[in-house]
Amino acid sequence: MISEKMKEYVKNGSAIRAMFEEGKQMAREVGAENVYDFSLGNPNVAAPESVREAILDIVRQEDPVMVHGYMSNSGYEDVREAIADSLNRRFGTSFAGRNIVMTVGAAGGLNVILKTLLNAGDEVVVFAPFFGEYRFYVQNYDGVLKVVPPDTETFQPDLEAFKKIVTPKTKAVIVNSPNNPTGVVYSEETIQKLADILRQKQKEFGTQIYLISDEPYRELVYGDVKVPYLTKYYKNTIVGYSYSKSLSLPGERIGYLVIPDEAADCQEILDGVNVATRILGFVNAPSLQQRVIKKCLEEQCDVSYYNRNRELLYEGLKKAGFSCIKPEGAFYLFVKSPVEDEKAFCEAAKKYHILIVPGSSFACPGYVRIAYCVAYETIQRALPYFEKLAEDFGCR
Repeated sequence: MISEKMKEYVKNGSAIRAMFEEGKQMAREVGAENVYDFSLGNPNVAAPESVREAILDIVRQEDPVMVHGYMSNSGYEDVREAIADSLNRRFGTSFAGRNIVMTVGAAGGLNVILKTLLNAGDEVVVFAPFFGEYRFYVQNYDGVLKVVPPDTETFQPDLEAFKKIVTPKTKAVIVNSPNNPTGVVYSEETIQKLADILRQKQKEFGTQIYLISDEPYRELVYGDVKVPYLTKYYKNTIVGYSYSKSLSLPGERIGYLVIPDEAADCQEILDGVNVATRILGFVNAPSLQQRVIKKCLEEQCDVSYYNRNRELLYEGLKKAGFSCIKPEGAFYLFVKSPVEDEKAFCEAAKKYHILIVPGSSFACPGYVRIAYCVAYETIQRALPYFEKLAEDFGCR
């Protein structure tokens, strides 16, 4: 019999993944071309050609031991140094290779840092709406998740509510910008005010509070939108990054943590992260992908593809009568449900073979998430059915 904790996890498993599996079954029944699956944030833009070339070059020319063997739990030193140099050039930081720890994607990195930081009962604050897996990640290490309610006017963090939620037990705060599920980018003003509050609370409680910046969508922004680099605003910042979106490599599970020298107990955290990487069973990040990343640090996927999808879907949904904020980054639209029970709305959408995710999965009921990392033609074919769905609910 499985553990009681796992029983609860299974019971409350990912609605996104469940919808994805339902979509595959629906495709078998009615044909994939007749299913409009907007459930999973699975990049459909091809990885840059340089990634393929790097893989082929590495496996043909480099020492197989270097490509496929063990290395230190932190990752290859030359890869970490190259990442640090790249960050310093781009953001005016001063990291060294020792500040970088290679991880099994952003999810692996979050689990590693939470394992390192949390004692049982420590609190981790998140801002709704948030990626639902955070709840499981925190529970993995017997932490307590504290949720700041959403500001549904702007979907920027509600900092007044945040002040009331931080306590002497608060060990970490997780932010995600560009945000999943809203696509909102947290403004520099928001980050500065958040940093001020954290410094005030640290002084008030005599504690250290770590700001964990989850950044898999950093490079997916539109127009002249800038994403602040948080280590420049708050010393106790730890950055988790993934190449899943920027290089369209979600299945390769490669990313890193940044743990700056300025962070309190930096060396102790680095030591802990190395041990956590091992004892959680990762051992090290995938060796081949580390070598690939070093060759492709300045590359990224074609963001214009997602922007084209964003414009088509946003304008189409607004025309149909739906209400949503226009995303500045990532590849999601967060749409207000025309009825209070957004799960009922998601069920009704299935009549037209449209798969969307209820906002309650992100601690924000009354909304639905639509992932537009799909073929442009899928959106074109889906819009007439969105219009029919809008008519069913009297949106016009």
